Amino acid sequence: MPFTTRPTLQGTFGMVSSTHWLASQSAMAVLEDRGNAYDAAVAGAFVLHVVEPHLNGPAGEVPILLAPADGEVRVLCGQGVAPAGATVAHYRSLGLDLVPGTGPLAAAVPGAFDAWMVLLRDHGTKPLADILKYAVGYAEHGHAPVENVGATVETVRELFETEWTSSADVYLPGGKAPRPGELLCNPALAATWKRLLAEVAGAGDRVAQIEAAREVWRSGFIAEALVRQAQRPTMDTSGERHSGTLTAADLAGWSATYEAPATYDWNGWTVCKAGPWSQGPAFLQQLALLPPELPAYGSADYVHLLIEGCKLAMADREAWYGDAAAVPLSDLLSPHYNAARRHLVGAKASYDLRPGGPGGRTPRLSAHAHTVVGDEPGFSPMGVGEPTVAKPTVSPVPGEPPVAADGTTRGDTCHLDVVDRWGNMVAATPSGGWLQSNPVVPELGFPLGTRLQMTWLEEGLPNALTPGRRPRTTLTPSIALRDGVPVMAFGTPGGDQQDQWQLHFFLAVALRAQVRGGLDLQGAIDAPNWHNDSFPGSFYPRGMRPGSVTVESRMDPEVVEELRRRGHDVTVGDAWSEGRLCAVARDPETGVLSAAANPRGMQGYAVGR
Repeated sequence: MPFTTRPTLQGTFGMVSSTHWLASQSAMAVLEDRGNAYDAAVAGAFVLHVVEPHLNGPAGEVPILLAPADGEVRVLCGQGVAPAGATVAHYRSLGLDLVPGTGPLAAAVPGAFDAWMVLLRDHGTKPLADILKYAVGYAEHGHAPVENVGATVETVRELFETEWTSSADVYLPGGKAPRPGELLCNPALAATWKRLLAEVAGAGDRVAQIEAAREVWRSGFIAEALVRQAQRPTMDTSGERHSGTLTAADLAGWSATYEAPATYDWNGWTVCKAGPWSQGPAFLQQLALLPPELPAYGSADYVHLLIEGCKLAMADREAWYGDAAAVPLSDLLSPHYNAARRHLVGAKASYDLRPGGPGGRTPRLSAHAHTVVGDEPGFSPMGVGEPTVAKPTVSPVPGEPPVAADGTTRGDTCHLDVVDRWGNMVAATPSGGWLQSNPVVPELGFPLGTRLQMTWLEEGLPNALTPGRRPRTTLTPSIALRDGVPVMAFGTPGGDQQDQWQLHFFLAVALRAQVRGGLDLQGAIDAPNWHNDSFPGSFYPRGMRPGSVTVESRMDPEVVEELRRRGHDVTVGDAWSEGRLCAVARDPETGVLSAAANPRGMQGYAVGR
């Protein structure tokens, strides 16, 4: 039996896995209080806003995949669009060639709050006050923050103290960053939710109150405060102060929407992802690129195959994915196209960005797509957010150069999975609106997001900055079906790494199933993981590292050496540095529920019974 850090939980009542134990337990409390998976997910999500403020916030975004026990898998899109004034011409007129990584120019229409309200309205059973009480309690009375909250605040201390002073008021009270073992409160956030609940209390029944809350967000006191903040000149990663483009009309005119998932069938499994406005189909392309017979799990042949297939899928992501143009997804997932692409995988590592031409089309990449950067692409001392490279503190490989000792993977995003006793299942990856993205809105206690940094300031690209269109997000939760029946919900934080780590997890489950009488979720999460950065990063400054591969030091040294022999530029990271996966599952034959959570990061937990 393979070594695991924890057991795969099993039960029949309900299971929750998330990136923070307080969110997991709050969601479980809702299940215990006769709520369903959707009630639980919404409650857990609002707790994540409080306890992982460096990873997500109410004004961020969230794609949600839901699999009702009696219905089809659906995607609920909580990714807001570019405001009407967010044009390439406007940003170019400011002397910019990239959207800044921080500040109001990078703010899309906030999407997370409305998506959670729509989920609660349509699929939940509990009143809004019952759902928000957990988040209100932690914001008002405090929670003991995880270490990375304070560590993140320290990276932006100077910015908070000199420019973003409303953020210092919340996260540097008395000049002190949050510390484990000391309570961190957010009175402004608690007051926002309490005022919201007071304003909607007389609206009528449960659904009417949720609809009223959506209106407060879109046109009431919350909307007014968000627009005021967006229009304040704010220091951003360009080194200048800019005002944003978000208006009251932008907020009032947007709603979360449902859509069908993108899917791919592989060996009896069907994997469901958000569409190509996310990077989700890159997971599906990686599956489509696999040969009929795979090398031995974990071998150098196996790792090399997955790395090289990922490079091809991500090159296609850069050329074809986005919301500003039609995406030829059926061609990108077709057997003919992937059979031809599969022949590009050679015995040696490729250092080239090689998008294909689905249906005979000619690929076009951004002028910035070949920008090569140093050890930390995607990170700015002004606090961009999601990481592009996981770095080791010290290499265990003889002769490997040491790397700076601050090098743990920086926080980025959250994840949450729930399955209930009726078989309802949900997977969600909340992100954006983190404390290092924009100044805290003083009247509200949370900041705007920065998802527009993922767009290009070049007309005609699928991911060009375009009013009314979604920036392509890295957020990519997953639901997997077995013989047409939903059996597993999973996902991870990690920016561009999400559909690498998730693929490795999924294949570990699929290829090593039936351990201990069921899906060995924990063993698949704990297995040594890796990622590559041979494609443009999605986050400012959008760089890449051709040929790079970062592996955990627990990977077999002989595999590492063989990867180097094949030309991969291998960095050996810490033993537990790659991924923050969560997963829940349900066996449709027995009704047994399972859950597991990632030990990496020291805060993810699964709960259930």
